[in-house]
Amino acid sequence: MGGVRELAASFVAPGPSGVAVRDRLKHLISQDVHVLRVVGAHQGALASRDLRVRCADGPNHGAESWATRKRELTKVSSSRIAGAITKATHDQWALARRSQTAHIRSLEAGIKVLRHRLSLPIGAAGSKRGPGGYRSRSEWFHKSRRLQALEARHAAAVTDWQAGRVRVVRGGKRLFSTRHHLAEAGLTEGEWRERWEAERWFLAADGESGKRYGNETIRVTPDGQVSIKLPAPLAHLANAKHGRYTLTSTVAFAHRGVEWADRVEANRAVAYRIHYDTTRGRWYLTASWQRPTVQILPLKAALAGGVIGVDTNADHFAAYRLDPHGNPVGEPHRFPYDLTGTAHHRDAQLRHALTRLLHWAEQTGVGAIAIEDLDFSAEKTREKHGRKKRFRQLISGIPTGKLKARLVSMAAEHGLAIVAVDPAYTSRWGGQHWQKPLTTPRRRMSRHDAAGIAIGRRALGHPIRRRTAPPPHDRSDRVGHRTVQADRRARGREEPRPRIPGPRTRSVPPDAARTRATRTPKTVRDVRSEQEWVQDSLLLTE
Repeated sequence: MGGVRELAASFVAPGPSGVAVRDRLKHLISQDVHVLRVVGAHQGALASRDLRVRCADGPNHGAESWATRKRELTKVSSSRIAGAITKATHDQWALARRSQTAHIRSLEAGIKVLRHRLSLPIGAAGSKRGPGGYRSRSEWFHKSRRLQALEARHAAAVTDWQAGRVRVVRGGKRLFSTRHHLAEAGLTEGEWRERWEAERWFLAADGESGKRYGNETIRVTPDGQVSIKLPAPLAHLANAKHGRYTLTSTVAFAHRGVEWADRVEANRAVAYRIHYDTTRGRWYLTASWQRPTVQILPLKAALAGGVIGVDTNADHFAAYRLDPHGNPVGEPHRFPYDLTGTAHHRDAQLRHALTRLLHWAEQTGVGAIAIEDLDFSAEKTREKHGRKKRFRQLISGIPTGKLKARLVSMAAEHGLAIVAVDPAYTSRWGGQHWQKPLTTPRRRMSRHDAAGIAIGRRALGHPIRRRTAPPPHDRSDRVGHRTVQADRRARGREEPRPRIPGPRTRSVPPDAARTRATRTPKTVRDVRSEQEWVQDSLLLTE
């Protein structure tokens, strides 16, 4: 075990810090649609202009430049709209910055693997810890050219990062590239243009506590009436006082409607966003707000009622329930999902599988679910698994980041804690120590089911292996019990052994000595070695 890396400590994942609900804006008249389009296009142009200025500033941005940008936007909108636009700009620039850092790390991982494989002889065999050499001189030559290309990309990306230069496309880079592939996307130029313009609109406003109904720019009353504060150049479109436009449509949030109404009636901050779905031709209103910071449950308290270990795979969750002492309870459970098709289909499949998992966890009465803290950023590179395209697609399809965020959010509503554990060796050690012992004629254990047990035991703080080495003195329990999941002080985990007479337990009946002293061996051997000396009572009498 000299090559085993140090394992990271398990931790309870923090709960969600925000809530978002959505409802459809129905029965809008033509004037409502016209106002929404005009306002969205006007504020979208302001957001594009502000983003260009922010990207030009780079790392030299400060409070003074931010105040200057906000003053310029206030002249053509309002102070609150200008604040919402500048905040969205800052968030978008920060996201681009993080993506740039992740791209640099991905290039570094690919360069490292290429250099390693190019340094090996042609045809050198690989191992589980790293790939081997290339198969032919031709492949070696092409990979050496690719190494130069990646090094050039890495140098350019590092230069941009040091200069604070990012590249952002308002509306999305993928949609922008679709303009050159309309036939493959099944879109006409007019349909693409409509979708492009809708993605670049800006119809959002941050909440403000203490103001009427928690938002002055986009206001929603407890009755569901929606009104918008129009920018100064569009004030002539108002149909209400103080330059506001009231929509004919009303909203009613079916999910978390009571919580939203409590916040609105108390004038607490609620942020709103209006967007248009060009595919369905529908308008939607999204309300979001922050939750108070909740104290994270201690790891020991979260695991007091047992845990469910979940192994994440490309097409299913393999889950196993464990008691607080690390012993498997019941049968393994699987929750399948299909991650092919559109993004909406994949998201629905993931939600359905997680919902079934959480319902089963509630039925068992456990207080926590243990998952692996997965990160496949280094494994997705094509340089490590160059010819295994399907395997790379399989790894890329596992929703690691989205899964953890969604599971934490959904588990918080069920009162369950999510424990993240180090994913190292869980499948290997789980299959080695638990797959075969738990396999019966009526129970089929897979490697994934055994990995779920390993994940649960690691979350509980127990070793994954089932038994330790025998005691050093002899085969008795003099220096401690040999099973890891049992302890002499925990009577409920393994009941005391029955006192069966015999040399194994060193408990003999009262007349055992006389029986051994008077019995005659059946075989011819030294009888004196089998007998014990006993004083005859007749010799003591006269």
